[in-house]
Amino acid sequence: RDFEREYGKLQQLEEQTRRLQKDMKKSTDADLAMSKSAMKISLDLLSNPLCEQDQDLLNMVTALDTAMKRLDAFNQEKVGDWVLVWGGFGSVFPSLNMAVKRREQALQDYRRLQAKVEKYEEKEKTGPVLAKLHQAREELRPVREDFEAKNRQLLEEMPRFYGSRLDYFQPSFESLIRAQVVYYSEMHKIFGDLTQQLDQPGHSDEQRERENEAKLSELRALSIVADD
Repeated sequence: RDFEREYGKLQQLEEQTRRLQKDMKKSTDADLAMSKSAMKISLDLLSNPLCEQDQDLLNMVTALDTAMKRLDAFNQEKVGDWVLVWGGFGSVFPSLNMAVKRREQALQDYRRLQAKVEKYEEKEKTGPVLAKLHQAREELRPVREDFEAKNRQLLEEMPRFYGSRLDYFQPSFESLIRAQVVYYSEMHKIFGDLTQQLDQPGHSDEQRERENEAKLSELRALSIVADD
């Protein structure tokens, strides 16, 4: 019962760790997809004929492309760090499960030979039966010792392994939080630098919005886009 209880706790921990890794992969994949999409946007803009016709626009798009490349490089580094942190703990479970399988095989061998001993013990104690009983007991002894050793080792180490989860995950979560702080600080710096390069003095966001709306109104007034 002690073994089943301890192993059950580790199986639950393995499932929870697997879910964490799966969710983390979704998060990192989304971050990578975002930066890749942003890079594609800047590349598409650079290949647009408009940039060939307007130097100011070309300068703006080139600055955007440089910023997106910086963002993607930082994203790649962040994802690599997260994979190292979150993949480490989960990599231990296959070895643990293999040790449990070896213990289960030893248990089956033990039970098989124990049943053989019990069968001869129930028979009439004739000379041949006693000889077979002695042989069966000799076969059983090393198998029992092997099982007991494997069982004892797991019962000692499984609680220690389960208890180590806090020592591992707490600094891992702290690392995750720090990485997020650095990531968004870097994003703020990248886009802050980009804004300074692109910004037109004296233009607020409201002014730009009004200018864009005025341009759209002019376009809507054209006969080729007028409503029927």
